[in-house]
Amino acid sequence: MKHIQYGFFAWLLASALSGCASVDTGGANGGPGEVEIRTGVVEQLTETQVQTNHDTGVGAILGGIGGAALGSLVGGGTGRDVAMIAGALAGGVGGNYAERRHYDKPQEAQQVIVRMKSGVLVSVTQPVNAELRQGERVYIEGQGAGARVVPQNE
Repeated sequence: MKHIQYGFFAWLLASALSGCASVDTGGANGGPGEVEIRTGVVEQLTETQVQTNHDTGVGAILGGIGGAALGSLVGGGTGRDVAMIAGALAGGVGGNYAERRHYDKPQEAQQVIVRMKSGVLVSVTQPVNAELRQGERVYIEGQGAGARVVPQNE
């Protein structure tokens, strides 16, 4: 049973550490940190909401550790090992639920449609930027989910 217990804690530690890893894919034009900046004019602004994504896994990890600690107080021998594993699993599920309930709330956002110099329309959904107005010249920084529309402020 000790092997199962050590294997479980090794898996828990590996899961926690893998969540902290980052991958540098480099910029689209070569170097890391480079961002393409495009220009255009705001065609339309629409208020909307976006779901946040703050599910870091910290709640599950802390819940699992707490559950294992509480399980270690129960009984002795094999029963204690089973209680620790059950406590870690229940604590992990509970901690994950608590984290999602606390952090995953809709956030005010805006959908910005920009007409590029080439005539192509680009839509970006981002946190509200009160400086943006229809007809204003803007930059689109980045691409994909990380793209942001900012005023040119000449």
